[in-house]
Order: sequence, then structure tokens, then C-alpha cells
Amino acid sequence: MRLTVGDKVVYTGRGPCLINAVVNKVVCGTTASFYRLALLDDSKAELFMPVDKSPDQHVRALLNRSEIPKLLGLLETRAGVTKDPGTAKNWRQRELDSLKLFNSGSIFELAQMVESLTQLSTTKNLAAHDRETLYRARKLLICEISEVMGESKTAAEARIDRVLEPDKNKLN
Repeated sequence: MRLTVGDKVVYTGRGPCLINAVVNKVVCGTTASFYRLALLDDSKAELFMPVDKSPDQHVRALLNRSEIPKLLGLLETRAGVTKDPGTAKNWRQRELDSLKLFNSGSIFELAQMVESLTQLSTTKNLAAHDRETLYRARKLLICEISEVMGESKTAAEARIDRVLEPDKNKLN
């Protein structure tokens, strides 16, 4: 993947970023070039990624607009179906799986995690780390959908909520 100033990319585990500039910094007495990435999640945080390092390990392109229905479909697939809580993994295994998913960079796997944790929350109270994982994964989904669709984060969140919450009329 070739990176250019002005492009929007997704930094694995952090979300959509704008490549602001290429800057030189002195690190351990050596000058190196870095991409300055501005997170687009309203945190105003910046990341610096070495120019000479393969970007394929840390960044990916934003989804195409045509992929959003597929992404939302993953959230919708089992909406309203409660999983057997006896088959849910223990919290330690879920935490390890969550870390792997955040590091994988796959937005589709994050969507499955959101769906799974949302369904688990309908059968029991989530532990603090599970609530934090759900919050973080939803935030990444919301931010990417917002950037791809060119809409506010509130509108993107409403899209996700509509898919995750089963239509009461269909259940009756």
C-alpha cells in the first residue's frame, strides 16, 4: 500500500487517520522520516509511523462505500437471537481474542465481536473489560462508517443501533 499525504487510512487498533505530513524527527541521535497521522475519532491524537517501515503491517485502506451493507449485515445476522450463555468463552479467553481482533485490523471481525458482545449483554451483565472491549470496538466501527459514508458519528452510531436492536414489530 502506498501512502500519500492527504490520504485517509485505518491504523490497526486505533481507527481512521488522516495522513497529515511526512516529518523528520531525531530518534536516538539519528534523523528519521515519519508519517504524521491524525486520528479522526475526535481525540485530536497523533501517531507517527516510520516511512521506511512497511505500512501493510499497521494500516489498511478505509472500506469502500459498497462494503458498508456487508459490514452492517454482520451485525444484523443474529440480532435478536440470544446465544446459550454456557457456550460463551470465559473472560480471559474473550480478552485474548479481543486483543488479537483489534490487532488484526479487520473491521469485519470487529463487527462480529460487537454483535457477539451485544448479544452476550442481553443474557448477563458484562464484566468491566467486556464492556470496555464493546465500547472500543463500537467506537472504531462508528468512526470508520462515519468517514466512509461522509456522515456524522451520531448518524453512524444510529445506523449500528438500528441493526443491533431487533425491530419489535418483527418479533410480534
